[in-house]
Amino acid sequence: MTQINRMDDPVRPATIGEAALADAEVLECPYPTYELLLEAAPVWRDPATGMFVVSRYDDLRAVLKDTDTFSNWRTEHDHAALTGPARKAYERFLEKGWVPAPSLAARDDPNHAEMRATFDKAFRAGRIKDLEPLVSGLANDLMDAFVADGHCEYVKQFAIPLPLIVICRQMGARDEDVWTIKRWTDAWIKGKSIGLSEDEVLWATDMEIEAQHYFQPLFERLRREPDGTLLSDLVNNVIPEWGRPLNDNELHAHMMQDTFVGGSETTTNALSAGIMMLARNPDVWRKLKSDPDRYLKTFCEEVVRLEGPVQGLTRMAVKETEIRGVTIPKGAIVQVRFAAANRDPRHFECPHEIDLERKNAGSHLGFSSGVHHCLGAPLARRELYWGFKAFVDRIDEVWLAEGRNDLRHLPNYHLRILKELHIEFTPSQR
Repeated sequence: MTQINRMDDPVRPATIGEAALADAEVLECPYPTYELLLEAAPVWRDPATGMFVVSRYDDLRAVLKDTDTFSNWRTEHDHAALTGPARKAYERFLEKGWVPAPSLAARDDPNHAEMRATFDKAFRAGRIKDLEPLVSGLANDLMDAFVADGHCEYVKQFAIPLPLIVICRQMGARDEDVWTIKRWTDAWIKGKSIGLSEDEVLWATDMEIEAQHYFQPLFERLRREPDGTLLSDLVNNVIPEWGRPLNDNELHAHMMQDTFVGGSETTTNALSAGIMMLARNPDVWRKLKSDPDRYLKTFCEEVVRLEGPVQGLTRMAVKETEIRGVTIPKGAIVQVRFAAANRDPRHFECPHEIDLERKNAGSHLGFSSGVHHCLGAPLARRELYWGFKAFVDRIDEVWLAEGRNDLRHLPNYHLRILKELHIEFTPSQR
């Protein structure tokens, strides 16, 4: 087992009074703050956001499974109550595009279960299995473009295009539009950040509307000419309880949030984190290289556990409740902090270490749990597996390019996004 390297000088709060989870420098390396919360305040009201942050593994599992107490509803969908920049963004959608309906992740049962059945059918196991030749072939094609150079900027040259091209092909988008779509997903993520100005909110809204007008003709064509693709199924399959398929507002919400952000951005971030970990931990690299058939699946799980692409998501308390003696009022927002729970020493032995022989690595909460377990987890796991396998098969040694990395992440409360990763390597002699 090898200790994962951390930021050289992370913020280390000594007391709960010093904890500041929304601070950009804390988000750069939140793990010391998580350690403090896990031990001193496993249910902590963040003074900067007002959210109740839940950090222990067992508590998160309980919250995620208790859908009677904790709702996935998002206040942004209560249009009549919107004020300020959020109200102006809503009016912009009304004027120029389609107001996004609640996505799958923002719905509660029975509505959620009814909608999810359609998605489960579209993302059925057989279809994911059929994608493996595409994923593995694309991973090797991307490697072919730079492996002989002995260096690359891994985020842009591999981690972004692999999952994004895969999902583009499933959703009818052209390969040549990948970087345009990436611009839209970046804007969507920025638009969900804390503390944005009105101009920033409206800019993100305009970018989302631009994406809507790209995808709308695809919906209309597939309604006229279904073609059996994943997107065709989503456009045309009737939800029995609703007596209709998804409408435009529902499809646009799904395309941006669940598919292109949830289905590509998170995998990009895990791929980037994994190669960073290998470049900084040569003992782990050598062990993985020695027997990838034995260790690669566990490595994929350890990456998601240790550097969770989704650090946390929210629930709303629909009634007053209590967790570990802390009263959570009705209507309060609860932040389920997956990345903290994934380093809870009560569940994971030596939680800050990369352990390629960890027996319970797959029990992490990086893909959530319960009825809202990530719909795209099977595809994400296959993309991680084939992405890392292409790298392990084609590279003998890997290291960080000297003087070219600061290994900084975009400051985001919910996602962990490595900006860039310059690596150098010795190609294998194939």
